[in-house]
Amino acid sequence: MSDQFNTATRIVRRDAGRPVDRLTADICVVGAGISGVTAALEAAKLGRKVVLVDSQPALGGQAVNSIIATFCGLFSNGTHGYQFTHGIADDLLGYLEAQDKGIFYRHGPNTTVVYYDEVALGRWVEESILAAGITVVLGAMLNGTEVEGGRVTRGHFLTRYGALDVDANGWVDASGDAALVWQSGFDCREPDQNGVFGTQMVVMENIKEDVQPSRDLIGARMKEVGDQYGLRRREGLGFTIPGRGIAAMNMTHVETPLEPVAASAAALDGKDQAMRAVDFLRAEFPECFGEARIRSFGLPGIRQTRWIKGRHHLTVEEIRESKKFDDAIGRTAWPIELHDHDDGHHWIVFDKDHVHYVPLGSLVPEACHNVVAAGRCIDADSAALSSVRVMGPCIAMGMAAAHALDLAGTGSTHQIDMDAMRARVSDNVERQHYRWDEKELASVATNS
Repeated sequence: MSDQFNTATRIVRRDAGRPVDRLTADICVVGAGISGVTAALEAAKLGRKVVLVDSQPALGGQAVNSIIATFCGLFSNGTHGYQFTHGIADDLLGYLEAQDKGIFYRHGPNTTVVYYDEVALGRWVEESILAAGITVVLGAMLNGTEVEGGRVTRGHFLTRYGALDVDANGWVDASGDAALVWQSGFDCREPDQNGVFGTQMVVMENIKEDVQPSRDLIGARMKEVGDQYGLRRREGLGFTIPGRGIAAMNMTHVETPLEPVAASAAALDGKDQAMRAVDFLRAEFPECFGEARIRSFGLPGIRQTRWIKGRHHLTVEEIRESKKFDDAIGRTAWPIELHDHDDGHHWIVFDKDHVHYVPLGSLVPEACHNVVAAGRCIDADSAALSSVRVMGPCIAMGMAAAHALDLAGTGSTHQIDMDAMRARVSDNVERQHYRWDEKELASVATNS
């Protein structure tokens, strides 16, 4: 083996006059979580040149990196409901079903929740984005925009490698915190009084699945002895794909301020809460967790912080009454799940036939013509948003955002052809397709 090395170096210095790097796109998507990835993939299918930007150094947003571990709101109520969202959702579910233990459909008494392996989901995101030819910029923080005549024309991003500008005709704000709309100077909303807690997920391996305690049992014990362990939240649950010996535990309530020092402190507090919860599980349920190890912590999980002021403000009354909007682009039946108090949360379920809808008007900023929001930063009151910000309808929102911008072209998202829009999103509003075969459905009907 040669012991000759090239040890030469060269001196470099930052060139303050170097022009800012620039990209151009038909559509720029800010945020690469499930709604942003969906928007980017759907826009690419429509033949648009897409740039996808995210502040994290990896794709997948919270779905992958915060290890949320579940797709909620994707199926109608009942043990084996029909599928609400199709298109990109079908691609995703098909991919995970082909992986070894990549997905598990938990048919609960109220609805079907999808448990997924976050590594498999991450690979689907990466492979899909690469195959679609989408330009990706990771580790890029939005640091301002340029706005002309109610249109965002340019985004200014900062990366560890330098500044980057993106020029685009249309924009998707899938940032979660309405960062694009906020930086562009348009009106946004925040909770008037109570904020909404996020969570710090922790993944434990080497658990004993056959003796895993129920959600009710964990919660009852947390209420009884939580003070001994310094627990803040007094309820908890785990998501387990059978046969893996791994559980993603959701047992914390973490504040999510929109200020850098406070947000950093909250992230550290979240890890501390999660460790206390792990100590509690090991001590109180040793049969299941006594020999378990922490495999990983997710990034801080955020539910609701700041969102746009849209053309329509979705209300909890509209959710309760199942109002079907003329411009509906997606649907769900997920409960109102509002985490606005310390030791628990509001959990209001709907009956088996209930469906509520997301209108395009809640995705479109009121005073802007070429931005569409998708995900947890659409316009709704706090309770309504808690029911539609889950992954099923978020996929529908991402698809709708791409179609709205495609139909708007160089015009306004407030003046698109709504007949064409309704035709494009009809599967996510009208279709009643059961993912379960006739034999399985017949068995359910017989036993119910």
